[in-house]
Amino acid sequence: MFIDTHVHLNADQYEEDVEEVIERALEAGVSKMVVIRFDRKTIRKAMELTERYPFIYAVVGWHPVDAVDCTEEDLEWIESLAAHPKVVGIGEMGLDYYWDKSPKEVQQKLFRRQIQLAKKVNLPIVIHNRDATADVVRILKEEEAEQVGGIMHCFSGSVEIAKECITMNFLISLGGPVTFKNAKGPKQVAKEIPLNKLLIETDAPYLTPHPHRGKRNEPVYVTLVAEEIAKLKEVSIEEVASITTENALKLFKIDE
Repeated sequence: MFIDTHVHLNADQYEEDVEEVIERALEAGVSKMVVIRFDRKTIRKAMELTERYPFIYAVVGWHPVDAVDCTEEDLEWIESLAAHPKVVGIGEMGLDYYWDKSPKEVQQKLFRRQIQLAKKVNLPIVIHNRDATADVVRILKEEEAEQVGGIMHCFSGSVEIAKECITMNFLISLGGPVTFKNAKGPKQVAKEIPLNKLLIETDAPYLTPHPHRGKRNEPVYVTLVAEEIAKLKEVSIEEVASITTENALKLFKIDE
């Protein structure tokens, strides 16, 4: 059994065939999927999916790139949705210094607000980090995010940063990039970080793993991520599936 802990089935790329995409994942042993919502449109679409499918759960929050668009009403809405039994986390939140739509100070303020919200509703957080590692780690420490813990989504940092995040009660999630031939960082993290601190994800429809790069990603491909981690750790794919699934169920407080 596999769990795709980060997938955007609410994205426009699945508008025409989301049912087939879900069916392919189920047939491959992906028994649960966590849909990530990050703005008004994706939050609404994800709620529909969680209501329709018993094995789909949701994380709800606001993406740092769109921080300038987030209002007080949006934060109140996110807090109200946190009471839904299928909402298992807050996010994806964090910092993204690659895109310049939202100023850094606006992103940082919203990041702090969402950590505080997660602590209030007692749910783990899902962290997006692009070109902002130092500030992400600093804010997590300053806001005492270890109280709820969470996931470093699609982790691309060093083994040292991964270990630092683990000490703050975070799991390290690896996605498609770990399968890329030139991805030295993720591969090293996969080798050195214990399985009981790892999760697997797709971030579909983005970051499609080898050998399907260039095509739309799907949750079925989380099996390729698990396969690569198994090779790097020299263990069976069944062991990777079992332990990462156990990690996800425990973090999200999902009953088997």
